[in-house]
Order: sequence, then structure tokens, then C-alpha cells
Amino acid sequence: MTVRPMKLALLCAHSCPVGNLGAKDTGGMNVYVRELASHLGRQGHLVDVYTRVHDPNDDQVVEIGDNARLIHLRAGDFEDIHKLMVYTYLPDFVCNLENFRREHNLCYDLVFSHYWLSGWAGKLLQCWWNVPHMTMFHTLGAVKNALGIGEDEPELRIEAERNLIGDSQRIIIATERDKAQLIANYLANPDRISVIPCGVNLDRFQPTDAGEARRYLGLSEEDKVVLFVGRIEPLKGIDKLIQAVGLLRGTPNLKLIIIGGDACSRDDVDQLKGLCRSLGIEDSVSFQELVKQERLPCYYSAADVTVMPSYYESFGLVALESLACGTPVVTTRVGDMENIVIDGKTGYVVANNTPKLLADRISRLLARPHVSNGDKALMVESVARFDWANIAAMIAEECDHVLADRLVGSV
Repeated sequence: MTVRPMKLALLCAHSCPVGNLGAKDTGGMNVYVRELASHLGRQGHLVDVYTRVHDPNDDQVVEIGDNARLIHLRAGDFEDIHKLMVYTYLPDFVCNLENFRREHNLCYDLVFSHYWLSGWAGKLLQCWWNVPHMTMFHTLGAVKNALGIGEDEPELRIEAERNLIGDSQRIIIATERDKAQLIANYLANPDRISVIPCGVNLDRFQPTDAGEARRYLGLSEEDKVVLFVGRIEPLKGIDKLIQAVGLLRGTPNLKLIIIGGDACSRDDVDQLKGLCRSLGIEDSVSFQELVKQERLPCYYSAADVTVMPSYYESFGLVALESLACGTPVVTTRVGDMENIVIDGKTGYVVANNTPKLLADRISRLLARPHVSNGDKALMVESVARFDWANIAAMIAEECDHVLADRLVGSV
């Protein structure tokens, strides 16, 4: 389908799409927004991504690709603040966005907001500009609260999500599982929901020589490397993975590498390190904190297995990245994992993150002979459909449908 060029305003108010991945409020959503904007730009659309400035040294406008740029707006002080505090500054964010738009004589066909805080801003801009508003929550507050893991999400968020579901022209969701949750918990109209998966940058994430990757990271050929990549928070189930590695401590040269976290995650990291000490595996576990995305393929290629022990994922980008690098995945049944991981071939999907279950599947992969080029090719091929060019084209079609529906409704 041919989609006419559009001018799109993407909102990611609380977290910068080019921020440090793995920090407390930066993760898959940041990758999603940055990659989507870049690929929509390549396809001929004009894309402006608006976010809150948190560093006075940031340029206001940052080019992130052809026809795509990131625009930092003042909203509160120049500092990192808890994302709930951003809510207080959303009026400033929206007013400064409007001032920027007027100053540069800009107009947009559609607003696409990401996360409920941005959705609040998008709803207001929808009224000011008289354009459609499309939203994507990435995670759902009611679902997180139902799990009872980590901090409860405030009623403010739940109510905001409920209002956005009623007011937005289209809701993008990454999985059929989350669509069902959206309907069950928020009574969302299924006709307004479109399921479009997340993507992976296959130019960046691709197999490289495992031996070279290990030498670069200071690992030996004999090491059995288990990898975790993500934010350090209770929902990620990292403690269950550590307990699983504890059950495998008799495995020679076993190493667990945990990538993620920043100063705001220090208490959680200290607790996890304490767990490692209590299990007698502290020498086998390393915490790498933040690693630039450009270096992640090296870690994936060096690993024998990547593990996602999460209680909840809206999709599961880490699995796509790992498989694109030719490394198998052990994951819980979250996000879209059952459609991404081919159980028994490109990894394993387990019912939950019980340490014994995780340890069993990890040990099966560690016991396999060296992964062949054919196995790696299978893994790469299994995620080829998630190439960002394909996903961006699907999002563009959805935007086009929303605009067409609006024209029909105005006749």
C-alpha cells in the first residue's frame, strides 16, 4: 500500500529517546520511539519527536535521521526527576511545544503519544490542533498492579489511561495479550485497537564471531555465559535468574552478566549482590550497569544464552536483539515471546520464572555443542519479519487509516 507523506509529532515526554538505556526510566520504549522516528523519516515522512530536556548541555534540536529530529523542551528544572513528577510539568511541556511549533511555523497531520504522561499532552494538542491522536501505552498500570510486584502504580495513572482509551482515535498495542488486557481492565473498544509488534534494528543486531566478542570482553572460550539485559527493577525477575544460576553453580566456568541500572537503581543492585553472596556465586556474577546500544551486539554474540525472567513485558525487545545476533533465549511467557521464540529450536519459553524451571532450560542450552552457522541463521531468519522498516511501514499505514477515517467522519 502506498502511503502519502505525513507530518507527525511523536511525544515521549518523560524519558529521552536518546537517553542511557537500562537506566530507571529508559528502556524498550526509548528504543522504539527512536527507531520508529528514524525509519518513518527514511520512508519520506517528516517526524518531530518531543521530549523533556533533562540536561542543560543538550541541544534543543538533535537530528536522529533523514526527515527525523528530536526536540528537547523545558518542563521544570534541568535535572532528572521521578517520572510522576513530570506530570506536574506537563502544562509547561505542552505550552513550550506549542511555542516551538508557532515559532518555526510547523503543522502536523497527527499526534502519536507514548506512555500515559505523553498521552495527557497528546490529548490537549489534539484539541488545540484539531488533528487525530494515536497513543501507545507500552505498559499498562492496571496489569502491573495486578501482578503485585514492585511499587504500585497510582490511581492517577490508571484514570489517565482510562480517559485516553476513550478519547484517542487509535490505540497501538504490541501484542494480542495486551489487547486482551486493555479490553478486560479498561473496557476498551476493540475496534479502536490495532496490534502492531515492535521491531529490531537488523543493521545493528547481527551475528559476529563469538570468539572475537569474548576476547574483546575479557571472557574465555571455556566460559559458559548467561546474559541479562534490561532495567534493574523487581518486575524483571532478576532475583529469580540469580537463584537459577545458584542451582547451576556446579557448572564449570559459569558466568552471569547483568547489564542495566544506574545510580537510581543502586539499592536494587545492592540487594541482588547480597543475594549472590548468600548463594555463594558472587564471583560468577558481574554487574555491568549501562552499556551503549552500539556495544550490545558484542555481549549478545559472546553469550551462550540470553535470559528474560520477567513477570511482565509489553513485548520483549531483548529477545529480538539476542536472536538477531544468533544467541538463543530463555524467557517467561510474557509479551509476544510465544510468537518470537521457537520453543526447543531458538530457545525456550517457560510458564513462569521459578528458578528450577529457568535453571533447567538454561542448562539444556549450555550443554549443547557450539552453535552452528545454520542454527544462527535460523535464529536470524525467525526475527526477520520484525525489521524496523516493516514495522514503520505498518505504523504509517495505521496513521493513514486514522487520517482517512477522520476525513470520512467530517463529510
